[in-house]
Amino acid sequence: MQRLLGLSLLAAVLSTAGCSSTLVAPEQYSGFLQDYSRLSEQQSPSGAKVARWIDPDLQIARYNQLFLEPSQFYPQPQPSARLSQETLHGITRYFDTALRRELSKVMPLSDSPTAGTLVLRPAITAVSASTEGLKPYEVIPIALVVAAASTAAGTRDQQVEIAVEAAVIDAQNSRVVAQVVRKGSGLDLENDEQVISLDNVKPVIDVWANDMRQSVEQLKAKR
Repeated sequence: MQRLLGLSLLAAVLSTAGCSSTLVAPEQYSGFLQDYSRLSEQQSPSGAKVARWIDPDLQIARYNQLFLEPSQFYPQPQPSARLSQETLHGITRYFDTALRRELSKVMPLSDSPTAGTLVLRPAITAVSASTEGLKPYEVIPIALVVAAASTAAGTRDQQVEIAVEAAVIDAQNSRVVAQVVRKGSGLDLENDEQVISLDNVKPVIDVWANDMRQSVEQLKAKR
């Protein structure tokens, strides 16, 4: 009996770890980035596991400003009863604001991608909700739908997760110099009928923006 209890606890721990992972499985990549083969598992400044690549020849001192492309959803999502068009717009607007707030602390922001400029091109590639403990993170990039658990336990909390892919590009020659893929868990929903709001994903977006700022700081410190 004690051995069975131990195995049950181990299974529960592994299940929880899987649900809270910040790594996106390769089969869930959206196609937004040009080349996923260079990605490798690394640790972000906040300690999260991410799939990332930075050109080893990148000399950030060559760049004097940063141009932020408006964030987008890729592919284009279909709004639903639980994920409205208003919320989708709110997510990209908030992401843009968070990136500008954090990255302006480490590099001047440009209004146009000219020579000596790095371009950040970000995309939200998935938003999902699943019943905790019953179903792992699910993403269907083609439709970008909310994944509701097909279970009778509709009153259980649902975990909201959101994924991002981003590339950093040399504005002068369009060469990709860095890219990252990651996901994060937002604030839970009370059940499988509650709608997803911007507030559910704000904490994740804030972490992403903060990590990007710290990544630039780390690159500058190495020059």
